[in-house]
Amino acid sequence: MNIIIVGDGKVGYTLAEHLSREEHNVTIVDTSEEALRKADESLDVMCIKGNGASITALREAGADTADLLIAATSMDEINMVCCLTAKRLGTRFTIARVRNVEYTVDASALKHDMGIDTLINPENATAVEIARLLRFPSAANIETFYRGRVELMSFRAREEDFFLGQPLSALSQQVRNLPILFCAAERNGEVIIPDGSFVPQAEDRIYVIGAPLGVHEFFKLIGRYAPHIRNVFVVGGGRITYYLSAILERMNMHVKIVELSEARCRQLSEILPHSLIICGDGTDQELLESENLEDADAFVALTGRDEDNLIISLYAMQRKVAKVVAKCNRQNYTGIVRDLGLDSVISPKLFTANQILHIVRGMQNSKGSVMSTLYRIADGGAEAAEFVVNETTRHLGTPLKDLRLKKGILVAVIVHQGRTIIPEGSSTIELGDTVIIISSNQGILDINDIFDNSILDLGAGNQ
Repeated sequence: MNIIIVGDGKVGYTLAEHLSREEHNVTIVDTSEEALRKADESLDVMCIKGNGASITALREAGADTADLLIAATSMDEINMVCCLTAKRLGTRFTIARVRNVEYTVDASALKHDMGIDTLINPENATAVEIARLLRFPSAANIETFYRGRVELMSFRAREEDFFLGQPLSALSQQVRNLPILFCAAERNGEVIIPDGSFVPQAEDRIYVIGAPLGVHEFFKLIGRYAPHIRNVFVVGGGRITYYLSAILERMNMHVKIVELSEARCRQLSEILPHSLIICGDGTDQELLESENLEDADAFVALTGRDEDNLIISLYAMQRKVAKVVAKCNRQNYTGIVRDLGLDSVISPKLFTANQILHIVRGMQNSKGSVMSTLYRIADGGAEAAEFVVNETTRHLGTPLKDLRLKKGILVAVIVHQGRTIIPEGSSTIELGDTVIIISSNQGILDINDIFDNSILDLGAGNQ
């Protein structure tokens, strides 16, 4: 596909990196020579210096024949004008990053008037994810599928966990009877798609998928079911904090926000009347102690600096706060702090990239099985994708044990007639099913991509 990305900041660069790796023709438009130089040297993309809202720059970038334009500058207004101009020039599909609360309130009218096909608000998406983690604090990360009827959660294995040191095939009947599956693991930076012979070890990051009740029962079984959170301590008063606090207030949680800017504090106190706003430096240890950090059930670091977020989050862990979440867009920091025990690290730019990759793959695969959901898990080393099976899907009705799948592919869940099934060798995929696939970064576009075409087609009669 021919894709134009306007804006080469964190989000734009991350998107260009992912999309060029998937062999799309990517053109970046930006006014910064330094940002374009970095992209030109590191990525297989075309770079154009110019204002992405101008007709001249967009024509030079090929907007008249582009399949997709992604407007991801730091200015909402520029992003909207980019989409409007690109649409009039002939671009087939446009996506705008729009962060201002006032603009996103009436999103449908805005999309219609400005020629925007999809609006993405990274801060709101990040807030929703953090709220989900606070609702179920035992998990390091939570993803949902099939309208919330399937959940994927990750956690860090501990020395005392009873399932360590034995293959998954030898798990107790109590665990095997639960509607869950160990679907991925991270060990020493390597992503593993486990089979029955996989032996979990302490410090592995384990990903479990299944029906919510089954996942929750498993967490109770391993002693990870934490009490409900009531008091949340937030450092940083930006847009994510606004969205998050509004959600938490609706969940009857008490929110305390520490923000350095006096003007922003006044603004937050007006729009969040039920939250306690404190003006001060959230990285100051004395302030955190004076505001009784250790009495909080959860701590969330949302300042504009990744380094500050990680350091104060590690301090909150030292003070024995039960649930700690940190915002961090730099992936090279994430692995370091996870080794220190900080597992819930949230990246707004990765949320944006995931949403757009999902849209791109859906555009590529307009005739095959429908991809409903896409998540990049294990720090991008694996993907979890949800597909709806239609008449184009091959090998319908063939038992999974008789199929040859590509290496690094796992059929994790089949939802058949509303029933959540953890597949066995005798399970089959049928027309109308929803299937969740875990892959080790295969770039799956269609459910048919999971089959190993180098092997004799065993199910030709079921096409």
